[in-house]
Amino acid sequence: MKYKKEIFAQYDREHIRVYQAYNKQIAEQAVSLQTFGNNFSLNRMTWIKPSFLWLMYRSNWGTKKNQEYILALDIYREVFDGLLEKAVLTSPDSSIYDSNQWEKAFSETTVYCQWDNDRNINGNAVNRFAVQIGIKSDILKDFINSGIYRITDLTPSVRKWNEQRKSGKLNAKNIPTEKIYPVNNPEIIKRLDMI
Repeated sequence: MKYKKEIFAQYDREHIRVYQAYNKQIAEQAVSLQTFGNNFSLNRMTWIKPSFLWLMYRSNWGTKKNQEYILALDIYREVFDGLLEKAVLTSPDSSIYDSNQWEKAFSETTVYCQWDNDRNINGNAVNRFAVQIGIKSDILKDFINSGIYRITDLTPSVRKWNEQRKSGKLNAKNIPTEKIYPVNNPEIIKRLDMI
């Protein structure tokens, strides 16, 4: 069965929350500055992930090397929506692109979209997708300079939740939850294979 690709996120009228995992130097500086400082490389792509549990799967609940600190970034919805408008799938879908179209779009963009199976608290795949948005180059600089409303360090909570999880005492109601984020632009829906 093919599951519909939808973006699940925690959001309000102005902001959407995305998650990232970093080492101590990058994370502490980001929280202190409320943006990313000189410990963060602008020469690499960075991926923002609205799914908390997908990031927990990817970072093994903040225990993987250089992913020990979990940050929640509340970013402006208009910025996130702008990223969706520019995003290109990381692998082509023949119903959306022919291979030449995709190669051209992929080579010209600095915003990427990837869909992966979302996860439950134990890291098992669930029956929905999680989106990741990759950004680099000038788009990344703009994102860091004007896209972030607030950065929160979730590391202490993640460590507590992971201990509860390992002992079978984690209540899923206590961790961040997401709901469907509205994407109403038909062009974005088609290009990102959300049909």
